Amino acid sequence: MPTMTEPKLISGNANQTLAKAVARRMSMHRGMNVGLVDARVERFNDQEIFVEVYENVRGEDMFIIQPTSNPANDNLMELLIIADALRRSSASRITAVIPYFGYARQDRRTKARTPITAKLVANMIAEAGIERVLTLDLHAAQIQGFFDIPVDNLYASPIFALDIKHHFKGGLQDVMVVSPDVGGVARARELAKRINAPLAIVDKRREKPGEIAEMTVIGNVAGKKCIIVDDICDTAGTLAKAAEVLMNHGATEVHAYITHGVLSGPAVERITNSVMKSLVITDSIEASEEVKNCANIRIVPTAPMFAQAILNIWNGTSVSSLFEHETLAPIYEGMYSA
Repeated sequence: MPTMTEPKLISGNANQTLAKAVARRMSMHRGMNVGLVDARVERFNDQEIFVEVYENVRGEDMFIIQPTSNPANDNLMELLIIADALRRSSASRITAVIPYFGYARQDRRTKARTPITAKLVANMIAEAGIERVLTLDLHAAQIQGFFDIPVDNLYASPIFALDIKHHFKGGLQDVMVVSPDVGGVARARELAKRINAPLAIVDKRREKPGEIAEMTVIGNVAGKKCIIVDDICDTAGTLAKAAEVLMNHGATEVHAYITHGVLSGPAVERITNSVMKSLVITDSIEASEEVKNCANIRIVPTAPMFAQAILNIWNGTSVSSLFEHETLAPIYEGMYSA
């Protein structure tokens, strides 16, 4: 049932640009100014995090916008401490909007005596007083089950489908979607269905973490414009190598659509020097100047989708409706011509 209070947004330091974009978008939808709650999130000299909220939030429906990206530990602690401050200030409900959920890759025990850190982080989030999580493209869908609170997991594939239809207009018949590993086939298949394209897989075998021993292409990519789809691009080693293998198998162009551009270490240099024509990422993680200045990296906005999802949660209406083209396309109207 709709509540009488307005949704209120607050942000940590992880991605202020996205938080402000979400606030602007919500202001357009509401026909009134929706700003970020005035607060300070600072460090003491010993790097302890301190939060002070300057506005009254008693009885308010609060949304904390904070990806837990690099530095993951600092940004996670900011999220938890902001939540604690809001809970102790009598906010009626606290929703964590986590565009990029850090520690998601540690979602299972890969060897003996290793942690499942994604579950630990889920416990910490719930214990801090957060009652709902809104995130984007979790690394593994089962992470939703790690939480004992509701989790809304949005998908980037509908946005990517809009972008591909716009940028490959007239040449969609030559497009082939590629999964960079067997584990990502479901994600790639979802996008392929949306744009009515065939699917190929690059099967990689690792000798040890961070090193790729061998890559095999499953499917005929000759004469195709290949689009590699994945959720995370970290050091871009796998991506650059996969692009090279696809070109060697006869692909005419290689592009990549990756939800979360972690892009650490030599990633930008690898992308710049790779055979990839373009890398498209979302703004779930604040882009560094190096990423912004890279000629073959393009960033698509998630603020329209997050703003609508926040309003749907506040209104008590369906969030899954944003998975459909008919619902999402009008939200991005003007960004992509028909």
